[in-house]
Amino acid sequence: MRTGRLIGAGRSADVYEADAGRVLRRDREGVGDAVAEGAVMEHVRKHGYPVPRVWPGVTESPRTDLVMERLTGPTMLRAWQDGALTPQEAGGMLAGLLRRLHRVPAYRSADPGARALHLDLHPDNVILTADGPRVIDWSNAEEGDPGLDWGMTAVILAQVAAAGGPVSGPVEGALAALLADPRALTPDGLAEALRRRAANPTMSRDEVGLLPAAEALIRSRLD
Repeated sequence: MRTGRLIGAGRSADVYEADAGRVLRRDREGVGDAVAEGAVMEHVRKHGYPVPRVWPGVTESPRTDLVMERLTGPTMLRAWQDGALTPQEAGGMLAGLLRRLHRVPAYRSADPGARALHLDLHPDNVILTADGPRVIDWSNAEEGDPGLDWGMTAVILAQVAAAGGPVSGPVEGALAALLADPRALTPDGLAEALRRRAANPTMSRDEVGLLPAAEALIRSRLD
């Protein structure tokens, strides 16, 4: 497949224009599994969850290249920065997307309590289209206890809030909205989310160092 200009870049992948309203996301480290990611996305999409459509097996490198529907609209983070979305609205939207996702059954696990988990749901992984929010970047997706998904989103927000600076207050407001119903965040889910974030090789030493303060901030919202 011929690719056009680079239109986006994350910590480990780049996104290029493709053809006919599609984009190609390429893992620059060559260690991704686009086949597995696309299968998860199609599973949740068939259950009505808002994700881009994917086209598996249309490139010469199916393990690192994922071809998917091109979405039009700002990320939740950009809308928030531009003042089109309040922190409380952002946190509430993330909570709604998590609740909606956890109504989708697991696609492989035989555990009746297991659900599809995103495990990286934050404001830069939600695109606000004319048809509503759509969730992208399913490279970390697994199946399991929904409490872990809530824990990961809470810890991501809390790390940003704990870093201080001008965005700390607004992000803390989003965290409060996310945890307005704290029952979804389980002790085991929070503990595992903290462990995974600490072990994440893409995080800097400073980001890892924020985890104790992030945990304290989350627990203050659960009391």
